[in-house]
Amino acid sequence: MRLPDSFTNRMNEYFQREGIPSEGFFKSFDNEPLKGIRINRNKVAPEGYEAVLKDLGEETDKVSWCDSGFYTKNESSGNDPYYHAGVYYPQEPSAMLPAQIASAKPGEFVLDMCAAPGGKACRLGEDLKGEGLLIANEINENRAKALLRNIERMGLINAVILNETPAGLAKVFKGFFDKIVLDVPCSGEGMFRRDPNAVKSWEKFGPDTCIPMQEDILMNADKMLKPGGEIVYSTCTFFEGEDEERIHEFIKEHPYYSIIPHPEVEGISHSPEGFMRIWPHLSKGDGHFCVHLKKSVDAVTEEIELSKIPSYKNKRGDNYGFGKSRDAYESFLKEILEDTSDYRGDFILHKDKVHILPVPERLFNGLKTVKLGLFPGEIKCTSTERLFVPSHSLALTLDRNKIKKDSFLKLNREDPRLTRYLKGETITVTAEEKSDLKKKGYIVIAAGEYPLGFGKLAPDGSIKNLYPKAWRLL
Repeated sequence: MRLPDSFTNRMNEYFQREGIPSEGFFKSFDNEPLKGIRINRNKVAPEGYEAVLKDLGEETDKVSWCDSGFYTKNESSGNDPYYHAGVYYPQEPSAMLPAQIASAKPGEFVLDMCAAPGGKACRLGEDLKGEGLLIANEINENRAKALLRNIERMGLINAVILNETPAGLAKVFKGFFDKIVLDVPCSGEGMFRRDPNAVKSWEKFGPDTCIPMQEDILMNADKMLKPGGEIVYSTCTFFEGEDEERIHEFIKEHPYYSIIPHPEVEGISHSPEGFMRIWPHLSKGDGHFCVHLKKSVDAVTEEIELSKIPSYKNKRGDNYGFGKSRDAYESFLKEILEDTSDYRGDFILHKDKVHILPVPERLFNGLKTVKLGLFPGEIKCTSTERLFVPSHSLALTLDRNKIKKDSFLKLNREDPRLTRYLKGETITVTAEEKSDLKKKGYIVIAAGEYPLGFGKLAPDGSIKNLYPKAWRLL
């Protein structure tokens, strides 16, 4: 690969000054990029990782800096039932580091400010275990759509997706978040071997274009972080001006921040100050920089008081009847689930669309919202009653252990009916399966133990396919 002279000269000076071994660095850009997947811990317990990898035809080759990350030999297939069920997330191994470092805890309020395509946001959501709030923001409208699909596929129930600027967020979420992850726009030097256009982009834009954006993002993140809160800042570039120097400048301007050091992990270079780097010639990953910051509990920060944000009254000017609509939703949950406690958040009805939110809806007034919490489905009015029609995203949030036996159709991963289901075709249950299922109504179709989507069972054993058209295999 032809690398710009200004880049190679700068890196040679850096290695000599810092005493870091440079042998093999430039040659590493000619190597094949490494592939990886991160297993969804909301759906797979650690003792089940090996079985999933075996099903996928992969060995247990662990990513040392991510407790659910593994190297893979094969390109992840979007045709695989496990992919559609959100069992795993394809992710470049180095990109797994920031969310692991952030280590979100259940009940926290967490922001991923530059979230698309969603790998870090999904991992943060997994760590929250359905408690607290994840806000995944993406300033690019088209990339926000990819973020939406990934968050729904991974089955997160407490995520809001916004399409806002950093300043737009900071006006609303003053002192609101416990943790903020900033995987900021950067010159992308670590992506040179993965993206053939990265070098051309670097030559055209370079670090000077990115640094002002990084400064703006950090400044607004500070406004949104609670005293005692934490920021994880990361890039996929090697330039100190976007990495160590950017953090030094930020701490100089905001002296109530300090760097949290982390124990050394194989494959990560740790500086005495606490900066972390992944080098492509010294590690099994693309170039990456990461640092973990903590805001002093004594920092003076303007804070929004969530308790003072009024909720909307449960009466709306529509024809769907709030109370009866909520009853229809809860009746559906009881039909298919043994335990419905995970889905009893703040019930919101936007005309016929149902949303479940862990915080007051008015918090998001005036913001460009792509996803408002869980969207479990919508209300259909007939001449005699209101019925709840579930969304596909609801199926992907379900815990197999809480689904009633008569509403759960487990199909082997190799069963050809799974492929037909993913293509939108009608499938039929066997006589044995039919004896275990309800006579008719909504059931969950699963790839092994992992819910994949809904179908509607008829008395003759045929299943009306409800897999969404936009997600179907061609």
